[in-house]
Amino acid sequence: MVQQITKGIKISVETNFEGTFYKNYKIQFAYGYKVTIENQSKDSVQLYAREWNILDALNNTEVVSGEGVIGKKPVLKPGESHTYTSGCLLTSPFGAMQGYYSMINLASTKKFKVGIPSFKLSAPFALN
Repeated sequence: MVQQITKGIKISVETNFEGTFYKNYKIQFAYGYKVTIENQSKDSVQLYAREWNILDALNNTEVVSGEGVIGKKPVLKPGESHTYTSGCLLTSPFGAMQGYYSMINLASTKKFKVGIPSFKLSAPFALN
């Protein structure tokens, strides 16, 4: 698990390898990840957007951005957390992800970014 705190918002990420399959005659490596967003600040905040950089061992980078996470724009009061799971596909058995969440402090209406720590994606069979 990797963790990072930015402006009182703690991001924790756990990953797992889901398996391989073929798509359009190319092997794909499937990874799942679970993200917990915890508000350790004194103000209520709302997550309204995210941006991910997904890198694989073949030097391919995919940028994924959009509103919310999994169709939600969670509001977190102090001490509250939001957990969700998602996944990605790579064309290699190794990779990494990192990015940020765009948030707004509901007390001050100030927008800010919360860093998502870089985390590795690796297929267990490829680690030897």
